Amino acid sequence: MEDVDVVVAGAGHNSLITACYLAKAGYRCLVLEANAIPGGGAVTEELLGPGYAVDSCATGHTLMCTNPLLADDELGLMAAGSLTYVDPDPVAHVAFPDGGHFTMTLDRNETAAEFGRFSAADARAYERLLDDYAEVAPVFARAQHTPAGMGPPLDQLLAEHPRGRVWQRRRMLSAWDVVRTEFESREARAFLMWMAFQTNQALDIPGTGLLASSIVAGRQRRSWSVLQGGSGRLVDALVGYLEAHGGEVRCGQPVRRLLVEGGRCAGVETESGEQYRARRAVVSTIHVVHLMDMAPPGTWPEELEYAVRTYDVGIPGFGIYLLTDVAPAFQTPAGPVSAVSAGTVGWPEDLLQLGFDLRHGRYVEDVPWLLVATPTLVDPDRAPPGHHTVKVLSQQVYDLPGGPEGWPAAKEAQARRQLEHLRRSAPGFTDDHVLAMLVKAPPDFEASNRHMVHGAFHGGDRGVAQSGPGRPAPGWAGHRMPLAGLYQTGATTNPGGSITGVPGRNAARVVLTDLGIDPDAVLRPVHAGDGTVPHGVTGLTTAGAVGETARAAGGAA
Repeated sequence: MEDVDVVVAGAGHNSLITACYLAKAGYRCLVLEANAIPGGGAVTEELLGPGYAVDSCATGHTLMCTNPLLADDELGLMAAGSLTYVDPDPVAHVAFPDGGHFTMTLDRNETAAEFGRFSAADARAYERLLDDYAEVAPVFARAQHTPAGMGPPLDQLLAEHPRGRVWQRRRMLSAWDVVRTEFESREARAFLMWMAFQTNQALDIPGTGLLASSIVAGRQRRSWSVLQGGSGRLVDALVGYLEAHGGEVRCGQPVRRLLVEGGRCAGVETESGEQYRARRAVVSTIHVVHLMDMAPPGTWPEELEYAVRTYDVGIPGFGIYLLTDVAPAFQTPAGPVSAVSAGTVGWPEDLLQLGFDLRHGRYVEDVPWLLVATPTLVDPDRAPPGHHTVKVLSQQVYDLPGGPEGWPAAKEAQARRQLEHLRRSAPGFTDDHVLAMLVKAPPDFEASNRHMVHGAFHGGDRGVAQSGPGRPAPGWAGHRMPLAGLYQTGATTNPGGSITGVPGRNAARVVLTDLGIDPDAVLRPVHAGDGTVPHGVTGLTTAGAVGETARAAGGAA
């Protein structure tokens, strides 16, 4: 048995962020992680052999870079020089079913002109989309970085904005409603839907309307930000900070139950029987569907149990990891194009059908949406010279017609079909250029990370029922759980999955408040002279020159 100030169950990037802020405030934190390495969905591993750094799940950090944690360098991670981000250009390249293509660049006018190739009205609509979102982006950012109950809710903030009532409506629509209302060409609609689908949310679900604006606006501003060395570098920096401030991360320690004494969460017990007690608080990033079984019966109120029983864990993912000696090069009339973030997309009706099939458990044999990530185009040190790591992501169902146990026999054939589909647009990306391949079906993602229930790595659906004050349950969206002393963070809390760090920072604010510490005194920028840097992110570069090289086929960038 061991006593510390705070026990943290799970070492995903959000719970590590919470622990780091608490450590900054002087509390001794012990983080327990089930896996052999910390990081959760932000790990970088040598999945394809020594010397090949592969992001097992998340690669893009666009939203992470806007978090005050990095933007204001509240922990001094940027000043320490351990994090360097690259903003690739081109931002994205997408191939359509008819052989057409769309390339997005960091030049706003150039991207608008790309829309204009299909419709002059759509070029104007794109400019309008960016301007409209820029007006309200600070409102959404303020609401996102304010824990529920600690400031005005989003609806109130929007109601006070001159154009906020438009966005009160727009965010409650589906992404498809927004796209079809604002854009006329099927190419513009398909490209924007390809962008919006990157959070694995069915695009015709009410409450996804913001995805049609926020993702593309963020990419237009700063691209698909890539952390040099891989997502795991963020985890390394957080673990290093925590250890330097008296904390510790212990891996291979899966938590099996909460210790409840006198109506309060006093600590946790691991599957090996070890007990760890917390003098101040317990922070959990355990998926809420598992958390319910870790406390004695009667611990949770009816409304929380009902919310978790009806919790939609989200659409599962399917991944193909490749080691190659060329980057995927998409054929266009102007020549081959490669991009760190690329892919293929069907027409809008194909994507709507895809979302319907996935949400209703229907296996999708021919996938009309692919995300093809090749970070080695701008971060060549992830692989030996002349080699690339390529990740092909899509969505899929957890249960095959014969159950999930059929995936080991089916996943290789599914991967082959997807690669054949990709080669219709990138014909030079042939088998003789593939040096190694690993395929992960939804059960594989779940097996590698128990937080990814059914292989869904975005923490759950983000429709109306599971967004904002409803995530993970109405009344319990403020990170405090019904069990005193227990706090929840991670992808099942607002605003959800992806590498944002927002749930972790917000949870820290709540815990610090309850401990009698002014969170603003802890969550503040560090300035030169006291171990910190001036306001504003450092260590960021735009891969303009590399991006130009990346437009060519083949070789390492």
